[in-house]
Amino acid sequence: MNNILQQRRRFIKSSAFGLIGITAFGNASAQGVINKIEMGNNSEPLFYRYPSINDSMASGIVGASHGNFDKVKELVNSRPELAGASWDWGFGDWETSLGAASHVGRRDIAEFLISHGARPDIFTYTMMGMLKSVQEIIETVPGIQSHNGPHGITLLQHAKNRLENKDISTSDATNVNKVISYLESLGNADLKPKSLDVTEEEKKKYPGEYRFGNADGEIFIVDTNRQGFLQIGRIFNQPKNRVHLFDNSLNPTQKYNYIKEAKPLISQIFPIKMIASYLKITPETLSRVRANH
Repeated sequence: MNNILQQRRRFIKSSAFGLIGITAFGNASAQGVINKIEMGNNSEPLFYRYPSINDSMASGIVGASHGNFDKVKELVNSRPELAGASWDWGFGDWETSLGAASHVGRRDIAEFLISHGARPDIFTYTMMGMLKSVQEIIETVPGIQSHNGPHGITLLQHAKNRLENKDISTSDATNVNKVISYLESLGNADLKPKSLDVTEEEKKKYPGEYRFGNADGEIFIVDTNRQGFLQIGRIFNQPKNRVHLFDNSLNPTQKYNYIKEAKPLISQIFPIKMIASYLKITPETLSRVRANH
C-alpha cells in the first residue's frame, strides 16, 4: 500500500493535471495524499481542492471579464479552461466569465471566451442581438425570458447594456434593437428582483463594516450600489493590510495604487462608493484619483 501511495505521489507531482483520471482513489487516501504533497520544488502547498482551479484564478477571470480584455486574454491564453470558469459573489449569485461579459455588453470579450470553449446562453445571444436564437429558446422554454441573470440583471437589460458601449457598430446596434423590441413585446423580460422597501434613513444607518469572526477576512461591508440598493459583500479575502491602508500614513493616491496592484479585481468590479468607503476616503476624492490614472 505504501508503495502504491508513493507512486501516486510521484505521478501527481509530475503531471499538470494531478488527479484527473485517477478514479480508484478512495476519499480518505486521496485526501491524505493531497494534504501532504507539493508540486515540484514549489514550497507552497497545493490548493485545498486540487485539482480544482484555484479560487483566486476563478474569481480573477470572472472579474476581468467585466471589461478588462487584456487581462482576460492573458489568463485564458495561459489557462484556456478558465474561459468556462464561474464564481459565486455571495448568497448563490453565480456568474460565469461569459455571463460577466454578456451583462456589461462586451461582445468582444464574449466572442473571445466562446472561441476558447465558453458556453453561450440566452443572455449572451440577447446581448449579441441574435434575434432568431433568442426567439427559438423562448418558444422552446416558455417563460425563460423572465429569468434573471447574474446580480439579478434582467434579460432585456442585457440587450440595453450592449447599446451603451461606444464601440458598437451600426449593424450590431440594429440587431440589438430588434431583440429589445421583441423582448418588450413579451411584457415579462424585464422583471426586477423583489426587494424590501428601505427608507433613505435606513440606507444611511446600515452601511459600515461588520465583523463576524476573529480570523482574517471575516468582515462584511454593507454599502449602497449604483441603483441605490443596499448590498453586502466581502471585498478583501485577507484584510490584514487594513491597518497599513487606514493608519493615515498613505494618501488617497497611494491607497488606490495599492488596491490596483494588490487587489485589481476590486477596482474593476465594485462601485466607486463602496471602494471609497473601504479606503476611508470620499467618492469625490477617489474619482479625482482615478481620473489621473
